[in-house]
Amino acid sequence: MAFRLKLGKQSNISLIIKDHVIRLAEVKSHGELHIQRLEERFIPSGLIKEGRIQDSETLIAILEECVNEWKLKNKQVTFLVPDPFIVMRKIAIPADVHEDELKGYLFMEIGATIHLPFEDPIFDYYSLPQQNNERKEVLLFAAPEGVVAEYTDILEEVKLKPAAADLSALSLYRLYHKLDMANANENLMLVQYDLTTVNVSIFENHIPIIMRHLKLDIDASQWDTVRSENGGRKLHYSGSANDVGSSLMDSYKEIDRVQDYYQFSLTQGKKKITKIVVDGDHPYLDEVFKEMKNRYSVPVLTLKNDVIDSGQDAELPSFYLNIGLALKEV
Repeated sequence: MAFRLKLGKQSNISLIIKDHVIRLAEVKSHGELHIQRLEERFIPSGLIKEGRIQDSETLIAILEECVNEWKLKNKQVTFLVPDPFIVMRKIAIPADVHEDELKGYLFMEIGATIHLPFEDPIFDYYSLPQQNNERKEVLLFAAPEGVVAEYTDILEEVKLKPAAADLSALSLYRLYHKLDMANANENLMLVQYDLTTVNVSIFENHIPIIMRHLKLDIDASQWDTVRSENGGRKLHYSGSANDVGSSLMDSYKEIDRVQDYYQFSLTQGKKKITKIVVDGDHPYLDEVFKEMKNRYSVPVLTLKNDVIDSGQDAELPSFYLNIGLALKEV
C-alpha cells in the first residue's frame, strides 16, 4: 500500500529532514536493489523541534549548501511528513459510495462526521477489503496542510522539485517487503528508534493497523556530533549515559503497552504479534535490539543489509528509511 500524496513526477531520490539530520538516498531497484549514492548532513540542535521548523532561514541556507554539494538542483525528490503530525484512522464508508467517489466523500465528511485534531488537513486514504455488503472501510491518513506546505515551500525555495510525500512507517515497511522478509499471515510490529522519539507500527497483511509516536524522555540538546572512525561524523550524547539508558527502559514499557493494546483490546485476544523488526538511527540501537530480543519470545530482527548493493562507506542502517522512501511509486 502507499500514501499517495502526489506532487510531481516519479523520483528515485529521497530527501529526509529530521530534527538532527538531513539524509539523501538515490536508488535503482530494477531487479536487485542498488544504492547509487548516500549523503548526510547533521544540523544544529533546535533548528527543528519535533518536526516543526523553528528557523527556516538557517535551514534553507543549509539545504542550499546540500543541493550544491550533492548536485541536486531541479531534481525531483520524495520527502517524509514528520511523524508527530500524522493521524491514521479507520473510517466506515456507506456501501453505496463508489471508489471514484471516496475522495470527495472524505473531503465533505472531514470536519463534519470525521473529526481530526487540526484544521485544514491534507489527506490520503487506502480502501480496505470489504467485509460485507452493508459498509466498507478505508484507512485515512491525514496531516496539517500547513506543515506539509512549509516543507514543500522550503524544498522549492532551494530549487528542488517535491514529487511526493510519504510516511516513515510505510517507507520502512516498503523496504522490509522489498527485501523479501515478509511472511504470509504475520502480525508485524515495526519499531523505529530516533534520537528523541520511537515510532511503533503494527501491520497485518501488509496494512498498518496501529501507528504510535512516542517521545523519549531525553534532553535533545545533549546530542552532538564527533568525528567517527571513517572520518565522517557520528552522534554522541554529552550528558549522562544513565539518562539515555533510563529513557530507553521507559520506551520498552510504552512499547509493551502498544503490544498489549493490540492483543487484548483491539483484537480481544484473538491475535498477537508474531514478529518484531527494529530499525532507526539511534546510536544505542544495538543495545535496543539486544534488549528487545531478551524481552520478547517472538523473532526480533533487523533489516538485512547483506542483500543491498551499496558500495558506500556510509552507515547503511541509518539510511534504510531513505532507501524505503526512494522505492516509493509516485
